[in-house]
Amino acid sequence: MPELKLQHILTLAELFAKGARYNYIPITTSSLGQSIHKSQQAASKHLLELEADGYIERLRTGPKVSIRITTKGHAEMSKIFSVLKSSLETSLPYVEFRGTIISGMGEGAYYMSMKGYTKQFKSKLGYVPFPGTLNVKLKDKEFIEAKRSLDAHPAIMVTGFSDGKRTYGWVKCYPARVNNVDAALILLERTHHDDSIIELVSKENIKKLAKLSTGSQVTIRVNVKPKLSQ
Repeated sequence: MPELKLQHILTLAELFAKGARYNYIPITTSSLGQSIHKSQQAASKHLLELEADGYIERLRTGPKVSIRITTKGHAEMSKIFSVLKSSLETSLPYVEFRGTIISGMGEGAYYMSMKGYTKQFKSKLGYVPFPGTLNVKLKDKEFIEAKRSLDAHPAIMVTGFSDGKRTYGWVKCYPARVNNVDAALILLERTHHDDSIIELVSKENIKKLAKLSTGSQVTIRVNVKPKLSQ
């Protein structure tokens, strides 16, 4: 890891933002402290230590002080940027869930067989799902929170429709693997389940393919992509 002390990274980043890479910029320790949410004394200490370690240069003109980041300071921050960039770009693009298979109420088979959904599943997922959903009760709070966070990622959208008598809500689909069986985790606009239950569909009977039954423990990996800012 870079030799730069952790507590000084934010201070250097603020100096970069103010244009101190190539120019001497006038700055006060009180204004710097406010910018990095530290006291004036802490900001002053940071500058003294950064100067002593050769990461910045200070130029005094009477009572005023101007600061410039040295080549060494730039090099160390570049190393940190490189490490962070590599870590973010190589992070595995999936969300993992663990839970227990529970019995459903049979609603999944009914809805999965409706033409308003099956046509869209065929065109968007590439298959018509096996009638019914696999219901999994999430084990821990961390997985429930992970389910809630799925909205932060793009989904394959199956739109709602009307059959003339009633309307049916949208379905968000996320490609997934259930014990190495290809599937899709679905989020429904209208559901009787709370956030501790997730539902999955697949081209085949997941229980049969994965040799599972009610009460079996399963691991689900959902492929995700970051949502791009508008």
